[in-house]
Amino acid sequence: MLPEVEPVFKSLHEGMNKAIEHAKYEFNKIRAGKASPNMLDGLTIEYYGNMVPLSQTASINTPDARTIIIQPWEKGLIPIIEKCIINSNLGFNPQNDGNVVIISVPPLTTERRANLVKQLKAETEAAKVGVRNARKEANEKLKKMQKEGLSEDAVKTAEAEIQKVTDGYVKKIDDLTADKEKEIMTI
Repeated sequence: MLPEVEPVFKSLHEGMNKAIEHAKYEFNKIRAGKASPNMLDGLTIEYYGNMVPLSQTASINTPDARTIIIQPWEKGLIPIIEKCIINSNLGFNPQNDGNVVIISVPPLTTERRANLVKQLKAETEAAKVGVRNARKEANEKLKKMQKEGLSEDAVKTAEAEIQKVTDGYVKKIDDLTADKEKEIMTI
């Protein structure tokens, strides 16, 4: 690889790694059969006039595979946390005992599993779009470099290498998706 195209590959890998990391983050929010504190990522509650992530106002634990326990730093947050969870469309029905909010994660129905797989496929496609956008940006940088004097052969070689890198990242996404789908469909 020519030294002048190395920065293009560096930014290519950065963009594609961001797409993979985002996909992993989104996949973790898709609940498979067992309870996980990640299921509540993205939930925010009003705390002293500001919207704050739930994880910054309470301790979130999973004592077993079917239960999530949320222990707020302040007892006054319990009704706010319950309302947030109910309004989140996660399909949970929280309860409290005066000290903690308890979520019993129901077993997944076949229909719910199918919907989760659809959601997973949508997130997979979004990740692939991120990878393809990184490829497009890299190819555009190469075209610009060609106008500035980089040889056509060097550009063609670099484009072929960019495609190999892209294919590798798409395969990583497909592997992550297959693992998550297996996790969702396992009863």
